[in-house]
Amino acid sequence: MRVNDTVTAGARRAQIVTAAIDTIAELGYGNASFARIAKRAGISSTRLISYHFDDKAELVRAVVAAVLSEAAEYMGKRLGAAEGRPELLKVYIESNLAFIAEHPTAIRAVIEIAANARAEDGTPLVRPADVDDPTTRLVAMFREGQQAGDFRDFDPAVMAVTIRAAIDAAASVPDLDPHAYAAELVALFTLATRKEQP
Repeated sequence: MRVNDTVTAGARRAQIVTAAIDTIAELGYGNASFARIAKRAGISSTRLISYHFDDKAELVRAVVAAVLSEAAEYMGKRLGAAEGRPELLKVYIESNLAFIAEHPTAIRAVIEIAANARAEDGTPLVRPADVDDPTTRLVAMFREGQQAGDFRDFDPAVMAVTIRAAIDAAASVPDLDPHAYAAELVALFTLATRKEQP
């Protein structure tokens, strides 16, 4: 395959993924057929989708991977500037909520996929093990922070799951002010995790 062919194929895949995100967010996973995705992408045939993706499961995984990759890049820039783990936690919460606020369609699509995309045997098409699980990374940060004396003694897994649940809930609350919500979560989890003063 020539370089131009590779670039064209990559652009076509990205076009299909974007159309799938928009279609799933608007119509729901169950109604996001290849025909509807092709129409939204402005391509003439569903065969073009089948050329790039073996089936809907592969397309759905590509959608989730694209959104998570964009979120990681968006947040990574902000997290890289944080100094110390308490500030890292603050920036993690703020950048998560900012991404959700700025990418509502992509977030709706991922939520729809997580809730409804299932294989024939009922197992989720996208499992936490298939992606870079943010909860696992939070647990590691809390453990490291506790060892360094940055955080008080608590169960890192419970704290990580609670933070993720609080962040993820923001996506399903209409008309939520993400900045005010982020400020409240930062205050809450700063108090919940900070080292007790002697």
